[in-house]
Amino acid sequence: MNTKNLVALSLLVGIGAVLHAVVPGIIMGMKPDMMLTMMFLGIILFPDKKSVFLIGAVTGLISALTTTFPAGQIPNIIDKIATALIFFGLFLAIKKFRFSVVSAAVLTAVGTIISGIVFLGSAYFIAGLPGPFVALFAGVVLPATAFNTVFMVILYPVAASIFKRTKLVEAN
Repeated sequence: MNTKNLVALSLLVGIGAVLHAVVPGIIMGMKPDMMLTMMFLGIILFPDKKSVFLIGAVTGLISALTTTFPAGQIPNIIDKIATALIFFGLFLAIKKFRFSVVSAAVLTAVGTIISGIVFLGSAYFIAGLPGPFVALFAGVVLPATAFNTVFMVILYPVAASIFKRTKLVEAN
């Protein structure tokens, strides 16, 4: 992993951290996780094992520091690392279509749902949930899925173009 990749990944994580910090908790301390979109974008742009694990771990730590969910620190770390690895596996599984806006959007939707399930499941087993699983899933995870998908549709072509012009990633 070279320094350019680390700088680019850190910029994406930084933008995600700002988005995560400014979004308020909406239902029982749980908030839509806009940091996921930046993590997914980092995985799409830098699809190698080291980068995926690094961005998953760092995103997990930063989202744990900025969470408003009661006892959500450990579930955030578990969620981001697991989601990054699963997302990477799905990304590799669709080799033929992986650099299209549609596949980025679909992967973002699936990844956000996986993240919500892993987060709520780990929070349930570690500390308990402040409300019913279904209510938290429907009230926070599903709206976050819709927002993250639309955000990725807008963001991916712009970021891919910028990263290619600056030669941070190879042309795909």
